[in-house]
Amino acid sequence: MPFRNVFAAARAFALILFFALSGSLASSEPASALTAAATVRDGNSLQLGDVTYRLDGVDAPELDQVCIDDHADPWTCGIEARDQLAKLINKRSVRCDDVGPEKSFGKRHRAICTAEGDKATLNEQLVKLGFAIAREPIKANVKPAAGEAKTASAGIWKGCFVAPQDFRAGKKDGALLGAACRTDRDKEIRAVLFPEDLTMPPSCSIKGKLAVRARVTGNIGIYHLRGCPSYPATTRPDRWFCSEDDAQAAGFRKAYNCRRPK
Repeated sequence: MPFRNVFAAARAFALILFFALSGSLASSEPASALTAAATVRDGNSLQLGDVTYRLDGVDAPELDQVCIDDHADPWTCGIEARDQLAKLINKRSVRCDDVGPEKSFGKRHRAICTAEGDKATLNEQLVKLGFAIAREPIKANVKPAAGEAKTASAGIWKGCFVAPQDFRAGKKDGALLGAACRTDRDKEIRAVLFPEDLTMPPSCSIKGKLAVRARVTGNIGIYHLRGCPSYPATTRPDRWFCSEDDAQAAGFRKAYNCRRPK
């Protein structure tokens, strides 16, 4: 084989090897980043394009969760947490650095997110305002902010609430948190935090009921759409969801008698 052909073959092989190694290295990256306009799903969830992220190390009240304020009045703290996150973003682009899957919330991933022009992450800012608590696993730097919010009785800390994780699980004996919790009113407080008739948040009409039989499929409850025959009979739902994705992420499966809503 002429020397020129040998040289060309060697060069081609080297290029193939280089690109193969480059692809291997790229695929082994532990995290990826995405920057885009953000849609706020709830107090700790953002949607960038087709990807939904949960803010890493952050747990905010659910949209249908009720807290008690410092005047002993109930308030929709989950809706307020969502609105606070939207205010922090203020229609700016958001960069989310993926730090891994969120095993407790379906196919969603955890991320450290920052609004364009900000130095502090949204994770840290929301916790510092007191509209979310720190939750393991944590890669974001939110623990100092959590301590500050609790000390200052900021946001939900000014009143009384249960951890969002306990609310999702329907754990009515969960620890009471906040500056306004009174041990002599424990029963009355829990009745407010876990009302028999949970108010439906605007545009969130999917009903969720905690159910032991749902555990067979690895879930904690069953959700019912307006098109389900079981929807009218499902009274006093334990949860309200805005989308099927939200319901599934919270550990609820669709009722078997459901059909596509008309």
